[in-house]
Amino acid sequence: MSRIERIRAALESALQPVALEVVDDSHKHAGHEGARDGRGHFTVRVTSEAFVGKAPLARHRAVYAALGDMMQTDIHALAIEARTPAEAA
Repeated sequence: MSRIERIRAALESALQPVALEVVDDSHKHAGHEGARDGRGHFTVRVTSEAFVGKAPLARHRAVYAALGDMMQTDIHALAIEARTPAEAA
């Protein structure tokens, strides 16, 4: 399973998103210190009811929690866009 598939599976399991996009931005950071150790740079755009009533920081923490150990082993940098379905409409 690729990193993107693993990221997608973890987020789908934890957040049951109505929309999810995972983009590998690693090619934009070639030579960057975090890229040298094999971890990647990603952008996640996730829309979920799980974010209703949560502040942006709490939404980001939910994404980090869903990814768990991948934040230490596979992901060097993560850009997060976390919205509720109402915000995405």
